[in-house]
Amino acid sequence: MTAAIVGWAHTPFGKHSEETVESLIVSVARDAIADAGMEPADIDEIVLGHFNAGFSTQDFTASLVLQADPALRFKKATRVENACATGSAAVHAGVRAIASREARVVLVVGVEQMTTTPGPEIGKNLLKASYLPEDGDTPAGFAGVFGKIAQGYFQKYGDKSDALAAIAAKNHKNGVNNPYAQMRKDLGYDFCRTESEKNPFVAGPLKRTDCSLVSDGAAALVLTDVETALGRDKAVAFRGLAHAQDFLPMSKRDILAFEGCGEAWRRALGAAGLTLDDLSFVETHDCFTIAELIEYEAMGLTAPGEGHRAILEGWTEMDGKLPVNPSGGLKAKGHPIGATGVSMHALTAMQLTGRAGDIQVKGAELGGVFNMGGAAVANYVSVLQPLK
Repeated sequence: MTAAIVGWAHTPFGKHSEETVESLIVSVARDAIADAGMEPADIDEIVLGHFNAGFSTQDFTASLVLQADPALRFKKATRVENACATGSAAVHAGVRAIASREARVVLVVGVEQMTTTPGPEIGKNLLKASYLPEDGDTPAGFAGVFGKIAQGYFQKYGDKSDALAAIAAKNHKNGVNNPYAQMRKDLGYDFCRTESEKNPFVAGPLKRTDCSLVSDGAAALVLTDVETALGRDKAVAFRGLAHAQDFLPMSKRDILAFEGCGEAWRRALGAAGLTLDDLSFVETHDCFTIAELIEYEAMGLTAPGEGHRAILEGWTEMDGKLPVNPSGGLKAKGHPIGATGVSMHALTAMQLTGRAGDIQVKGAELGGVFNMGGAAVANYVSVLQPLK
C-alpha cells in the first residue's frame, strides 16, 4: 500500500446549467481539501480528469483547479484523459505520483458538463470514444456501439433481456437512497423490461432504461502517502490497482469477453493478494446494462455466458453475496464522463469508512472499483480497504 484517500467531495450529478466546468471544479476542490483537514498549501500536485471531446469550449483546464485558492498557484497540475475511464486515470496518476515520492499529498478532481451541449452533438462527442474508421457511422452513437455488442451477446448466449431489465431495476432501486444520484426513482422491473413510449428501444435490444444518463457533475479526492494518512481522521488505502489498455478496434478482439476488464481484475486482485470472494461490494461501470452483465463474467463472478445468473439469482443485490453498484451506478447516479471514476472511488471510500448513509453496505471491509473507457478499451481496477 503506497497511497490512501483521506478526503473527498462530490456534487450531485444531474443538470447544472447554472454551473460551469470551472465552478464545478472549484467547488469540489475546496470541499475535498477541507474534508481532509488540510490547507491548500499542503497540496503537492494536482491531477484533473476531464474528457471534454467538445463538451466545453475551454479545452485547457488543468489550471482551473488553481482557481480554488491562491495557495495552489505554481503547484504541478496536469489534465489526464482516457475516455469514460478518465476519472480513474486521474486517480491512478495521483497514486503513482505518491508511489514515486514525487508528491506526498495529491488533489485529484474529475469533472464534466454535458447537458449544455445540444443532443446531436452529445452523440458525436461520445462516439469519439470508439474507433471511428469502424464505428464512426454507427446509428444512435455510442449506444449503437453497445447495441451491437448486446445483439452479438444475444446471438451467442440467447436473449438476456430479462437480465438487462433486472440490472436496470436494481441500480435504479439503489440510486433512490443516494443523495448524489441524478435519478432517484425506483422504476421497477416491469417498467425496465417493457417497451413503452417512455421506454423505447434506442439501439438493438437496448431500451432507454438500459442506457446511462447525460450528466453534469464533479468529484474530488485528497490522496496522501500511508504515513501521512495514519495521522488523519479517516483513511482508505489502495490495496491493489491495475490498468489494462486494449486495442481500440473491436474487430481486433473478442468484444463479448471484455478481456481487458478481466486482465485488470486479475492484476489488481493478484497485487492485493485477494480473490473476488473477499470483496464486500463492487462499483462497476454500467454505462449500459449489457456492460454490467459482461463485467460479471470478466471479473470472474460467473462463467462466460452466465452473467444473467448473478442478477436473476440475486447475487448482486444489496443483500446478495457481492452487492454491485450500491450507489445506483452510472445508470441511476449519472455519468459525467471525467467525474465518474473519481466518484466511484469517493463513494467506495464512504462505504469503507461507514459514511455511505442509506446506501451503506453492512460490514463493508473491502471494495472494488472497475471503471472502463470506450468498449472495454481502457480498463482500471482499484481494490480499497480502510487504513484506520
